Amino acid sequence: MYHQTAVHASPEAKLAKKVERLLGPGAAVPKDKGVYTISMAAEFVGTGAQNLRLYEARGLVEPERTDGGTRRYSEDDIARLQRIARLLDQGLNLAGISLMLELESENADLREQNEALRTARRRAPG
Repeated sequence: MYHQTAVHASPEAKLAKKVERLLGPGAAVPKDKGVYTISMAAEFVGTGAQNLRLYEARGLVEPERTDGGTRRYSEDDIARLQRIARLLDQGLNLAGISLMLELESENADLREQNEALRTARRRAPG
């Protein structure tokens, strides 16, 4: 008797197949383009869709919406959701995570401004 062995693909592999079916083989998707449904994003992050809705309601993530109102998550959104999941695992609550993400964003903006000023200073004569 012949038995087939089940092969279990990782969540990342499953999502890659779904995206390939949606966009075609080898299609490059910008990291900020919303292509993942809420169920795909939840699976990728390892949480439930209801949690993603809660994070959106709390302003932690803002997925794109289709004309019909369906949420579409980008790779950047998924990276942010994974960051949120890690912070929750470390014991932060959603209010603390919101503040932390805001401060990280402000810090990144200040670093960019600082680098722009340094570049301008190096180019300035004299």
